[in-house]
Amino acid sequence: MEGKSNGAGALRFLILFLFLTSSVTAEDPRTELGDERVVLQTSMGDIEVAFFPKLAPITAAHILKLFKLGCYNSNHFFRVDKGFVAQIADVVGGRQVQLDARQLEEGDKAIPGETTDVPHVRGILSMARHDDPNSGKSSFSILLGNAPHLDGNYAIFGRVIRGDEVLARMELVETTTEGIFVMPKERITILSTYVYSVNGEGDEVSSEGRLRKLEDLASETVSFLERFVSRGGS
Repeated sequence: MEGKSNGAGALRFLILFLFLTSSVTAEDPRTELGDERVVLQTSMGDIEVAFFPKLAPITAAHILKLFKLGCYNSNHFFRVDKGFVAQIADVVGGRQVQLDARQLEEGDKAIPGETTDVPHVRGILSMARHDDPNSGKSSFSILLGNAPHLDGNYAIFGRVIRGDEVLARMELVETTTEGIFVMPKERITILSTYVYSVNGEGDEVSSEGRLRKLEDLASETVSFLERFVSRGGS
């Protein structure tokens, strides 16, 4: 009976999550999902996200470009505030593997702020920034609950489409508080990421360029895994 009860509870939670993240965007043409999808393979499981290119075109294009460059590989969720946000660190300083020249150039680039009036609810992707609205670079948050005080102040540029159970696991980790930040005691690492398109079209890269890209990614991943294992997964 207990197993059935737990299973039913998990199913209700998943249905509620899908309802909340779809209902706030279903009637707004600006929140139509673009073709690209990104899968974040984290140390706690996979999270898949999609973008709102019509709602926040500059922000969505910038973050997607960083993912395509592999900038988030070996980065981490430095903040997990249950019921509020899970925030990914800036790629400059947050990664365990050094950025190459192009990654550094793009990752350190501040973009113009785009304020949006779509509600901040669980599963939404929201660009992080300092007080200056044009100071956002690469850090962004995944909402873990409703945060109406953020509405109209930050750029919402996408949402989680798969992996809410991973977010739920993140909310269970032990945390410590430093100032306004609630941070996990254990590092939640983004082991790797990949981008694909639902229309079957990939990046316009030559076969030679694609091979070089894969070789670079493999080398970077091996380097990171060696460090990850030597540190005991921390």
